[in-house]
Amino acid sequence: MPLTSDDLLARLRERGVAYKLYEHAPVLTVEAMMAACGDIVGAHTKNLFLRDGKRTYFLVTLHHDAQVDLKAFRTVLGARGGLSFASAEALGEQLGVASGAVSPLAALNAAPGRVRIFIQDSLLTAARINVHPLVSTRTLNLTPDDLLAALRAEGHMPEPFALPEAAQAA
Repeated sequence: MPLTSDDLLARLRERGVAYKLYEHAPVLTVEAMMAACGDIVGAHTKNLFLRDGKRTYFLVTLHHDAQVDLKAFRTVLGARGGLSFASAEALGEQLGVASGAVSPLAALNAAPGRVRIFIQDSLLTAARINVHPLVSTRTLNLTPDDLLAALRAEGHMPEPFALPEAAQAA
């Protein structure tokens, strides 16, 4: 059974993670998220749930305005074969969330190692980062160190990455 948003928040509190929680109307796109949450201090994110030709899953967190060239991104992720967006069905099966609610915290619904987690390196230097806590009606504001600690405490090893040159030029 996947974690609920309230379960996740309870786990974070148990670990001593200080966060701010914002409630808002459902946001299913980055544009809608920025309209509803753009005034929240900190780095805003977008998340991609991808899979390669060998059915390896990747959860990628980037700055909300980052441009991604999936072809150039394959080498960053170590993808084998083509890289594409995973289906909504796979999103539910692997991460236990619906489209629009994806964030690195959704990895807590996956067995460690089942989904590879990548976080853009520049997000990790921000003072605060904004992510969804498993639903698209809430935004969680916390430090990047607390985000990484929460993932590592559950056996996940997020990997920082820099966008490839081709992706930045897109």
